[in-house]
Amino acid sequence: MGMKTGALFSIVLLLSLTNAYSVDITEKEVELFTRAEYNRGFNNYGTISIAGGIELNNLIKFKSGFSLGLSLGDPDFNTFADIRYSPFKKIPLKFSLMYIYNGIPEYDTNTHALVPMILLSGKIAGLSIGSNFRFTSFFGEKPQFESILTFSGYLNFINNDKLSIGINAGNYDEFHAKNMGALSVSLNVLIRFGKNWTVINSLEYMQSGVDGFTATFYGVAWRGGAKFSW
Repeated sequence: MGMKTGALFSIVLLLSLTNAYSVDITEKEVELFTRAEYNRGFNNYGTISIAGGIELNNLIKFKSGFSLGLSLGDPDFNTFADIRYSPFKKIPLKFSLMYIYNGIPEYDTNTHALVPMILLSGKIAGLSIGSNFRFTSFFGEKPQFESILTFSGYLNFINNDKLSIGINAGNYDEFHAKNMGALSVSLNVLIRFGKNWTVINSLEYMQSGVDGFTATFYGVAWRGGAKFSW
C-alpha cells in the first residue's frame, strides 16, 4: 500500500506540473547508500537505500526513494516521496510535504506518515520544523493516529566546492519520522568531485527517549554512499 501510494503521488504531481506551465528540468540526482547499525533493539542492523530527485524550474523539487533493511533475518521496507517548494530566489526558505511508509511484514506492522515542513536551508546552518501525522497498525488491527512535532537542524564547519563537514541533529530523516524524544546526532562529511559526484559518510549517535534529564542510549550507525547529480 505504501509503495503504490508513493508512485501515485509522483505521477499526479508530474502530470499537474506539465499541464500547468512549461517545465524546465534544472537538476537531477541519484543516490545510493548502505548503512550499518548497532542498536539495543535489534543488535545488528543493515540497510541499502536508493533515491532519486528532479528539480523543475528552480522552483519545485520532487524526490523519492526505497530502502530495504535486515535485522536478524527479518526484512523491513521503507519508502518516501517528498515535494519541496522554493518560492524565493534570495531567501533559502522552503516548504516541504513528505509521505513516509515503514513496514515490517514479519510482524504485520505498517506505518504511514504525512509530514509537512518549513525549512530554512543556508550554506552554514539550517533548521526545519513541522508535524508528523502518523498512522500505525499492528497485526491488521485498526490504525492508531499520532501527531508529533518534527524538527531538525544542521551546522556546517566547512562548506565549499570540494568539502563539507558538519553536524546534524533531529528526530527525522527521509525514511523515518520518529517520536519526539528519539533524537539523532550525526557527523557528516561530504567530498565533492567536480560538479557531478559527491561521496557521503556519516557517523550517527541515536537515543530512544529522555528519562527526566537523562538521555536513553539506543545505538550508533555509519552510513556511506555516493550521489550523482547533473
